[in-house]
Amino acid sequence: MATANRAGEQGSVPTRHGRYVQKEGYWYYTTREGVDIGPFDSRTDAEVGVGEFIEFIQASEPKVSDVLKQYRAA
Repeated sequence: MATANRAGEQGSVPTRHGRYVQKEGYWYYTTREGVDIGPFDSRTDAEVGVGEFIEFIQASEPKVSDVLKQYRAA
């Protein structure tokens, strides 16, 4: 299935991955920087959390994303 670029993306379409993962009964979402954020009691809670995270990142200075990259899952 072909996908299109999202708003603001240039060039070839990047590979898309699932954002939500369940570990040991809890839900997490994964950021573009590769950081798992959670735990949440339900996937719905994780979906709300990712929306809040995106709003936070959009309102932050670019250096916030750089700091987040330091916490990537090994």
